[in-house]
Amino acid sequence: MIPITTVRLGPEVEESVLRVIRSGNIAQGPVVAEFEERFAALVGAKHAIAVNNGTTALVAAIQAVGLEPGDEVITSPFTFIATLNAILEAGATVRFGDIRVEDFGLDPDSVRAQITERTRVIMPVHLYGQAANVGELAAIAEEHGIQLVEDAAQAHGATFEGRGVGTFGIGCFSFYATKNLTTGEGGIITTDDDEIADRLRILRNQGMRARYEYVMAGHNYRLTDLQAAVVLPQLDAYGDLLAARRANAAGLIERLRDIPGLTLPSQLPGREHVWHQFTIVLPEGVDRAAFVEAMTAEGVGTGIYYPKPVYDYETYANRSDVIRSETPVADDVAARCVSLPVHQYLSEGDLDVISAAVYRVLGSR
Repeated sequence: MIPITTVRLGPEVEESVLRVIRSGNIAQGPVVAEFEERFAALVGAKHAIAVNNGTTALVAAIQAVGLEPGDEVITSPFTFIATLNAILEAGATVRFGDIRVEDFGLDPDSVRAQITERTRVIMPVHLYGQAANVGELAAIAEEHGIQLVEDAAQAHGATFEGRGVGTFGIGCFSFYATKNLTTGEGGIITTDDDEIADRLRILRNQGMRARYEYVMAGHNYRLTDLQAAVVLPQLDAYGDLLAARRANAAGLIERLRDIPGLTLPSQLPGREHVWHQFTIVLPEGVDRAAFVEAMTAEGVGTGIYYPKPVYDYETYANRSDVIRSETPVADDVAARCVSLPVHQYLSEGDLDVISAAVYRVLGSR
């Protein structure tokens, strides 16, 4: 079976973690500080503040901009549920724009239509490793005097017009086990705003500026040196990882481009995709469940990220802080999307197997 993702941590990671264990300093310390410094350099941000997971990064970023009850955040309905949960946990009300199929990101025109006098934040999601149209979204935010908080959980190192995602507003990244870069669980918030960075560092540390100097009601959002030690060696090799994923994506696009009705992902002009996922949209009329079952029988793992819009679950149905809207593109994409393996451990032979299986299952050969 060719898996949808593979997590392999080599001896260099073991050695890095062992150094921390032997140091006796396993909580947040110098290794977290090194991680922050190096990730800020990767993204091109002035500050990077490490936290214990990607959802926490989103919650803390929203808290740091000082929203009041009833203030609204506009985001994408086509995302992992953490995007919605974080907004609700931070005490805000959520509205949804629609997406564009070419990048799976927020449609700026639909965002404009959702802005009200209570809108305080636009939260684009850089889904699957490609930047949303963050240039236009940032311009909308500036025009209306509202904050931009970027859900960049899957987009470590992705760029828009030469600029790293996470630098257009406040960036929120995840380092969950299957992300391109992983600490097992972890997150980072990036910003160029000194005041926001200071607030976030205090917020994550029980509201302390210094030991027992409490200046706000805070939380324990800290990352540990043990977790940071896992990712530092991966940063050394991240360029090679991205090159492999980009080559695999290009190979799949070349092999699959002639299938009628199949929508393939692409790297859009002016953007650098980091290919966290390779997500296709099946031709209309294809039974997705049957497609997934048949691909499994062919020895190819798949994933459905995500099966329906986040608001379309019973638990959110009667909440006054979840405001539904018409999102026909997101509805359609969520019903027909499937992700194929694109990870860095695939061989040319694996790409042949994956593409041949897609052709056979769709009956195109």
